[in-house]
Amino acid sequence: MNQPSTEAISKQIAALLDSPTTTHGLVRTLRAAAKEIELHQHHHASTRAYPDGRISATPDKVQIGGGSHRINSFFNIDAVPPADLLWDVREGIPLHDGTVQTLFSEHFLEHVDYPRSAKHYAREAHRVLAPGGRLVTGVPDAAFVLSQYPADPSLTAEMVERWYANRDCHGDINTYLDLINYVFRDQDDDPVYNPHYWAYDHEKLIQLFTEAGFRTVEPWPFDPAMANPKRQWGSVYVSAIR
Repeated sequence: MNQPSTEAISKQIAALLDSPTTTHGLVRTLRAAAKEIELHQHHHASTRAYPDGRISATPDKVQIGGGSHRINSFFNIDAVPPADLLWDVREGIPLHDGTVQTLFSEHFLEHVDYPRSAKHYAREAHRVLAPGGRLVTGVPDAAFVLSQYPADPSLTAEMVERWYANRDCHGDINTYLDLINYVFRDQDDDPVYNPHYWAYDHEKLIQLFTEAGFRTVEPWPFDPAMANPKRQWGSVYVSAIR
């Protein structure tokens, strides 16, 4: 029996999402499935061009999951456009062993499942980096938000403005505990933003990358020439050396 194509499944999901009789719980599940199908389609198109899982180019500076934040001279790999290469790095990093000098990601790691995808990504980062190469990683800092609880209302207002300025959910994000939930499960029911699957602090990043084989993992001095200045507040960055 022929299996239905992802295109056919996408059409069926779209029809169910448009139906007023589809229940809220099913809508949430279908919306997540639709996102994953889109990622799969982008990834599958790229794997047809590179069936061995390695691209021919050997960039020495690579950004993972940068979205619209581009860094000069960095090759950007992301699961969705815009990117230099569309690739789902949960399935591996499509680069040759020991070829990258700097690998950068920012507010990416919390959006992949732990432990399978997060640990696989850490091992893959170690594989593609040259000896002495560095992995720079920034994530929302769980220690920062937890250490402030219970917080002064003025800090809550500042955090809402910094983290949710471009969103339409201010009526639902209005206490400090909501902001703690932001770090642990951001926008779980939002049709645009992807949820957070795991929270990290400095200690957890050290453990994750040390387990993957990195020699040292240290705080990274924030560099706005590389990182997004809007991400600095409330985030933790580390530099892991292969």
